[in-house]
Order: sequence, then structure tokens, then C-alpha cells
Amino acid sequence: MDARNIGLRNIEVADTKISSIDGENGKLIYRGYDILDLVNHSTFEETSYLLLFGELPDKTQLDEFSYKLKQSRKLPQSLITNLENRPKTARSMDVLQSAVPSLADFDESIYSDTKEDNIKRAISLISKIPSIVSAWNRIRNGLEIIEPDEELKHSANFLYMVFGRKPTFEEEKVFDICLILHAEHSFNASTFAAREIASTRAHMYSCICGAIGALSGELHGGANVEVMKMLLDIHNSKNIEKWIQDKLNEGKRIMGMGHAVYRTTDPRADILERLAKSICKNENHRWYEITRQVEQYTKKYITDIRKQPIYPNVDLYSASLYYCMGFPVDLNTPIFAISRISGWAAHIIEEKFAEAAPKPALYRPKAVYVGKYCGPMGCEYPPLKKRKP
Repeated sequence: MDARNIGLRNIEVADTKISSIDGENGKLIYRGYDILDLVNHSTFEETSYLLLFGELPDKTQLDEFSYKLKQSRKLPQSLITNLENRPKTARSMDVLQSAVPSLADFDESIYSDTKEDNIKRAISLISKIPSIVSAWNRIRNGLEIIEPDEELKHSANFLYMVFGRKPTFEEEKVFDICLILHAEHSFNASTFAAREIASTRAHMYSCICGAIGALSGELHGGANVEVMKMLLDIHNSKNIEKWIQDKLNEGKRIMGMGHAVYRTTDPRADILERLAKSICKNENHRWYEITRQVEQYTKKYITDIRKQPIYPNVDLYSASLYYCMGFPVDLNTPIFAISRISGWAAHIIEEKFAEAAPKPALYRPKAVYVGKYCGPMGCEYPPLKKRKP
């Protein structure tokens, strides 16, 4: 097999109008808009509308979209009961992944697969996934679930439901930017999983369930948890250089460094670095400093060893940023899902309702068989008693 095909690297599998990545120049585009412009001028709600509908909304459209999001936040009581019955030690991503399919039980149009119905599902999921994550975090800590506040915007409401207090303007703005940055990233592993499932004509809840499973792995969305574990393990700036040297000598990767697509700095990482610096204050400032030094030392040693540069990705600074905001470490990846649901839903809808040829088809890649071969007629089946131990 051509090494370039491993992991489907550089293999074009479908057209998309949703996002574009220029890995050589560090550019990320949502529906034609540079991520830097969206971060500076947009909100997560507006960005979600853009991803779903393909155009920025006018004021009336945005107000209506925001209203629908607010009206869809509340969880069914039976889902809450299921969360209460989970072991308190259950992994947060496992809880989220199992909760999403149950929402199909309350979808009155579940047997209809029109574009309109899928957009309704997308709005419901964008609203309810934050409610699931916040409810689970309170339940497992023995705290009362906080009901959504319809006066608060999307980002502020999630922070309120998690921490039990209304966020400051800075906290709301920083978190909203984080959601914009994580909302979409073309055909990454979880998005590809969602589209592959959508190609079977499965409903959106099944597609999102698969995407959450893919996101949970440490080589994808789970990396932000591993980054924070790394920072906690290092603990002190004095330990950084030796810690990194030891890991690299063991042939291990430094989490949060390097990317499958970008050959320069991930544009999201630059923004998150600035946000982490602003949020990690006073006694928490050391987590920003340790992160910054991890980046510096890793760049130095990787360049010396491999003779090629390495750059931070989206996970490096998001880990210390979320930690300084007060989130439990294992909520880092569910927070990723809270944002990426907008991109997933947009891709599922695009997969189901492509307007241009070729029309969506069942994904069926070809594998190269390299296993046992006994000739054109296959291997002779031996009786159990004649098989060698």
C-alpha cells in the first residue's frame, strides 16, 4: 500500500462547501469566512447559523435562530433519570455518547428525513448537548441540576448551568470564542465518521453518536484531556526540559504539538494562546507559563532531532484555558463536542442533501488484504481434533 494512503491521507472522498483548510499557510475558512474574522466579529450562535445555512443571517434570522436554540435547551425527564442512574465514575464522553441517541425517542418526526427536519434536529442537538454535559457534571458531583436560563445567550447559559453563577463578560466572551474555534474543521476523524454514517441514511442522532465516539480518542478530541494530564504531571517549570527529553527519548509524542494538516501554526492555537494568557491569572498563571514552555522546548528538540519544525495545535492552549476557567479536566472533550456539533450537523445535512453531482453514495472504501493466503481456492479447513495447539 502506498504510504500516503494510510489513514486516508490526501485522499479526496467528497466535495464540501462548509470549510476549507490551507495547511501550508495556516488558514481556516468557514463558508468563505476566515476564522480570524469570525472570532473578531461573530458569535457562536451566528457561526452555527452560517455553518448550517451557508450564509450569515440578518438580524431577524439570527434572533429567530437564537430563540429556537433557547427553546430547545430543556432535557426530557427520562433522559435526566438515565443520567442519574449512571455510575458516578462513568466517563463523561461515554455518558454523552449514550445520551444522544435517546433524544431520537422524543423526535416526533423521526421517520421523516427531509432537510427541514434535519435542520430542526441540528438546532435541538446544538441546544441539548450543553444541557447534557452540564447536567451530568452536576449529578456526578451530588449537586442539583441547574435549569437553563432563557435570558442568557448560548455560551453564557452553559457556563451558568455548570458553575451555578452567571459568568462575567470576559468569561462569556472567551468561551464563546473557544466554541467558534472548535465548531468546524473539515474532514477530521469525527466529521468523517458522521458523514460515513449519514451515507447509510441513518438518522442524525446515530451520526452524532458515532462522531462523539470518534472524538473521544486521544488522537482526536481526547487530546485536550491528555494535554492537561501532561501539564499536571510536569507540575513545575523546572521539570519541563527533562520531562520533554525523556518522553521524546522514549519515542512518545508530546500532546498538543503537531497536526495532520497544518505545516505551520494552527491558526486556532494562536488565538487560544492569547485567551489562555488573559484567563490564567494570579496563581493559575503558572499553567499558562508551563504550556508556553512546553511549546518552546518541544519545538527546539523536535527541530534538532527530526530536522523539521513542529507547531502547537488547537489542544495545547485549550487545556490550560479550560482548567483556569474551572472546568474538570475530563470535561475538555465534551466541551469540544458542544462546539463541534454545529459542524457535524452541517456535514450530515450536506452529505444527505448534496445539490451538485455526484449525489451522496454509500461510503465503501477498499482494503488491501495482506493476511493469510493459501492459494486461489483458499485454505483447507482442518477438523478441530487435527489442529495443532
